[in-house]
Amino acid sequence: MTEKKIKNQLYEIIFESDTRAGKTFDLILIFSILLSVLTVLLDSVEHYNNLYEKNIFLFEWFFTIIFTIEYFLRIYCIKKPIIYVKSFYGIIDFLSIIPTYILSLIHI
Repeated sequence: MTEKKIKNQLYEIIFESDTRAGKTFDLILIFSILLSVLTVLLDSVEHYNNLYEKNIFLFEWFFTIIFTIEYFLRIYCIKKPIIYVKSFYGIIDFLSIIPTYILSLIHI
C-alpha cells in the first residue's frame, strides 16, 4: 500500500464522518473525550484522587497518548498540515494534550 493511499484512507476515517469508518472513529473519539473529562473530574475531587491516584494518573496518560496520536495523524493525512495546526480545532487539540506533557516536565 502506498503512502498516498494510506494518507487518503486516514483522511477519510478522520475527517469524513459520513462513512462507516468515519462514524466509528467519531464515536470512539467522543467516548474517549467523555472518559477523559470524567478522569479529570475524578482527579479534581480529593477523596477520589486519594483513593485512585495511580489509576487516574494512568488514565490521564492513556488519553493523552491517544489524543496525541490522533493529533499527529490529522497533521499527517491532511494536504496542508499548517492549515490544520493553525485552525481553531487544531489549536484546541494541541491545548488539550500539552498540559500533561508540561506537568510531567515540571515533576522531573
